[in-house]
Amino acid sequence: MARIVVVGAGFAGHTAALYLGDRLGRDHEVTVVNRSANFVYIPSLVWVGIGHMAPERTQFPLAPVYRRFGVGFVQGRVDEVHPDERFVCGRTEDGRDEPFRLDYDHLILATGPKLDFAATPGLGPAAGATWSICTPPHAVQARDRYLESIGRMRRGERQRLVIGTGHGGATCQGAALEYITNVHKDLVRQGVRDRADLVYLTNEPELGDFGIDGLVARHRGVRTTSAEFIDAAFRDYGIAPETARSVHAVDGGRIFWEDLAGREGETPFDFAMLIPRFTGVDMKYLGRDGGDVSDRVVTPARLVAVDGRYGLSYEELRRDPDAWPAVYQNPHYPSIFAAGIAFAPPGPISRPRQTPSGRPVSPAPPRTGMVSGIIGRVVALNVVDLVTRGRMTHSERMTEMSAACIASMGDSLRDGSAAVIMVYPVVPDHRRFPNESGRDQFVTHMEMGLAGAWMKRMIHTTFMHKLQGRIGWKIIPE
Repeated sequence: MARIVVVGAGFAGHTAALYLGDRLGRDHEVTVVNRSANFVYIPSLVWVGIGHMAPERTQFPLAPVYRRFGVGFVQGRVDEVHPDERFVCGRTEDGRDEPFRLDYDHLILATGPKLDFAATPGLGPAAGATWSICTPPHAVQARDRYLESIGRMRRGERQRLVIGTGHGGATCQGAALEYITNVHKDLVRQGVRDRADLVYLTNEPELGDFGIDGLVARHRGVRTTSAEFIDAAFRDYGIAPETARSVHAVDGGRIFWEDLAGREGETPFDFAMLIPRFTGVDMKYLGRDGGDVSDRVVTPARLVAVDGRYGLSYEELRRDPDAWPAVYQNPHYPSIFAAGIAFAPPGPISRPRQTPSGRPVSPAPPRTGMVSGIIGRVVALNVVDLVTRGRMTHSERMTEMSAACIASMGDSLRDGSAAVIMVYPVVPDHRRFPNESGRDQFVTHMEMGLAGAWMKRMIHTTFMHKLQGRIGWKIIPE
């Protein structure tokens, strides 16, 4: 009987657990470890953060789902991984605070990110200055502070709301974009838009970069870039963009930054929601003798090294799409796989830049949402292959992967909107697509309108159905 342990139950880990349970749960031992008792549908936290959705509607309990699939569940944190002896250990977080140990034949690390607020002094809810929508508690805090700003505007005060990224190496610009456009729509609905200044502060070199080097698409024969696409929306909404900013501190209602030209500046705010840098979670990797073997498992950013080719220059990486991982397996410990944000990409997708003083202005590659789900499925099916056949048969590089993003720009099904973006491949492949973007211009597409708002709400409902393993879950794509 094979023993499989999955650490983390976000999009990647939970998707992997469903496939493992479906294929192996009756005959083998599959166990998921997750710090929360609930799955959280992170994309809808943007609505929680403005008070348009109760946080409970973004969650469901994991244990009942796993019971139906024959999967064990431990609510807890993993503190140590022992890859030579193949076990993990940690403590439960279900109120008992008890130690646990799980032996494994195959380990999937899908921990999601560490929210590295500490990388920017003064950033984050703990510091009490800026807010986040990265977790349900954070989204509730952001909602409450945002509603306080609404109250001030109703009393005649003017408010400056700054939304974006809080570190030069941050990712997840799409979440910040969704949040600021939903804030705009809500302010209009509340009748106080004329008393609000909206500022989009980002480490993207230009709007619409998204950490994927931007997009070029053709709509009805007209060439459009993602920079033009987002800029048009911001002009319509009266949102002031501040791009190419490397935020390095927050203090006293001011965000301090340096831009690519070397200008040092500050952006004042009354309310700010800034996405932090993401790194790998803090776990120890210990060898048979108790020594540290983390250099064989993770990168300096604590992300799990897999079967990509690391150390290439940006230009070398652009010329070699096969440098991106295919099966997400650690080269030193083949029993360890990584999925979602937990795996270390071989390099950036957007051209890395830095300020004259050396601060990064380099959006990190996105590995959330659809990308996480796809990788979770690929990893799970390869583990199934290893258990049942002794060899892996599935692979999918991000240079072969398509992704759809529907960015809410107002959740109303009457007058809301959403930007619908389809990209293929996620990482440009100039070898297969020798054009300016390195992407398939027939598939890559951008469009905005009310239909997108309906699609966004439908996807929330559909994925909450899929991720609870309900009837037909496998026919709904990741």
